[in-house]
Amino acid sequence: MSTVTTLGVTGMTCANCVAHVTEELESVDGVEHVSTVLNEGGESEVTVFSDEPVAEDALRAAVDEAGDYAVASVDVQTDALAAQQAEQAPGKQDAHDAAARTYGQH
Repeated sequence: MSTVTTLGVTGMTCANCVAHVTEELESVDGVEHVSTVLNEGGESEVTVFSDEPVAEDALRAAVDEAGDYAVASVDVQTDALAAQQAEQAPGKQDAHDAAARTYGQH
């Protein structure tokens, strides 16, 4: 099962901040990859990818260890791959139907 945990992190202002937070989060057991969308001076979106859910307190501790940053929000999506596929399915079906109408195969 894949899990995507999205953290809203405050206090990040530059690429160096992103590097510190990423390094600390990637050292947490179970974390496979970290991706960050920096919002200087606001709440940056830090996405943590893992096979299984990672303890929220471990993620918060890692962000705290990285420097003067705080976790403002946490959103956990378990079985993220299945959820993404389900979300995309209607669009794929619409595209299939449109193609079938175009080429007279429907």
